[in-house]
Amino acid sequence: MTTIADRVREARLAAGLSQTALAASAFSPSYISLIEAGHREPTDQALAILASRLGTTLEYLKYGEDGPNESRTRLEVDYAKLDLTRGEAERASERITALDLDVVSPALRVDALITLAHACEALGKLEESVAILEPLLSDARRRSHHLEAARLATTLVASYLEAGDLHRSIEVGQAVIGELEGAELAGTDEHLRLGSTVLWAYVERGDLLFATHQVAELIRVAESLGTPRGRGSVYWNAALVAEQRRDYALAQTYTERALALLGEGEPDRDLPRLRLNYAWLLLRSEPAEPTLALEQIDRAAGALAVLGSEVELSRVDVERARAHLLLGDAALSETHARAALERLGDAPRLEKAVALLGLGDARHAQGDVDGAATVYGQAAEMLAMMSATRQSASAWRDLGDRYLLQGDAAAAARAFDRSLREAGFRPTVPIRTTVSG
Repeated sequence: MTTIADRVREARLAAGLSQTALAASAFSPSYISLIEAGHREPTDQALAILASRLGTTLEYLKYGEDGPNESRTRLEVDYAKLDLTRGEAERASERITALDLDVVSPALRVDALITLAHACEALGKLEESVAILEPLLSDARRRSHHLEAARLATTLVASYLEAGDLHRSIEVGQAVIGELEGAELAGTDEHLRLGSTVLWAYVERGDLLFATHQVAELIRVAESLGTPRGRGSVYWNAALVAEQRRDYALAQTYTERALALLGEGEPDRDLPRLRLNYAWLLLRSEPAEPTLALEQIDRAAGALAVLGSEVELSRVDVERARAHLLLGDAALSETHARAALERLGDAPRLEKAVALLGLGDARHAQGDVDGAATVYGQAAEMLAMMSATRQSASAWRDLGDRYLLQGDAAAAARAFDRSLREAGFRPTVPIRTTVSG
């Protein structure tokens, strides 16, 4: 059983202190050594001083997880995690914010805050999630807890990606990757998952050549050192890079490989998200396979309803809308597109512009040309508020195609021009047009 001696020693090592540094001027190093050896029982006064220096609580050093504050808080954190698995992110957030985390051990505090960050992410509150994760990551890096830092960085990089801050996403991810490799932790699941997540930031920024090179390197490391989960994460992101290169056949091959690898482990949020991505590919392959795509969407939807965020659930609706449109049911397609927009709320997000395009397509297929034009205009307004990425460039291109379909060549030209600009292609030939009377 864990004793006071064990907890003092573990807390000292976690804090990166020597016995001499912990003793400071209040105790002798030999006294600390006796405590850690179990040969001396410290008084509560001595434990309070040690707890202060170790960044923990007297209660935790004395009782461990059996202390009243520790056990009560642990129970609430476990309930909050259960709320998240049930899709009750708001309830999970309320549980954590009601806790006094100053009276518990650092490890439990971190666990509680990570749970709160996941709840914020699920609720679409990306800025709040980032504000929680940034100081946690800084602390883990300061303590050289590399694997913990990698797990935090992966979540943080994903949050920055969702929020559109590509520069910070890459900056955070690359810094922690460098520390992992310096600590000879390349090939661990944490390293491969973080590397794969950062890879997508490069894709979003338009660095496809570099991303393709990184994919090959990650696959090499994963096949040599990685577990099935780590390899699955790499193949998933390799598929995303292939998608951006419009190599849908290779993307489908990588996705099927990732599904096989991730399907070997315990079910979690990654597998349904990958199934949704597979459906996306099936809907854009030549020829499209909407029936098979709906099968994958249905298999993903149940798990995402419990584990996914509102943004991911909106993507379920958007892909269902596209599948039903391809199957000829425009009315049902419109229903799903509207459901996606309702989930996304009022915040300006790229996903909302994509959902608007889906709604416009459904209206156009039902003969409501004017209504479709109105919705496409709303999508253009939303896209104009987004920072430039390859995804936004793709969305502008899609919008241009819609305008062409409606016969509005001028609007199509503007959309195509915006797509090129978002992708980094700007006018290079100065042309002056003069009109003489």
